[in-house]
Amino acid sequence: MHEPTLNDIEDYNTLKGEKKRVVWAVILAGLLMGAIYVVATSVYNNEGDYIAIDDPITAVPQSKSIPVK
Repeated sequence: MHEPTLNDIEDYNTLKGEKKRVVWAVILAGLLMGAIYVVATSVYNNEGDYIAIDDPITAVPQSKSIPVK
């Protein structure tokens, strides 16, 4: 058994038939999902819907190293 070379692959230069339809279906599905995501985030994005956090800790002090037993 040997690995196929580029010359052995039937549709190396062009996609034909079922493979071409599958590739286009995947591309269109990705574009459609992206469009749905953009519309959903723009419609349901509430800028004022967040929890304000007043955290007085601005810097975390370095921890002491723990000795290895």
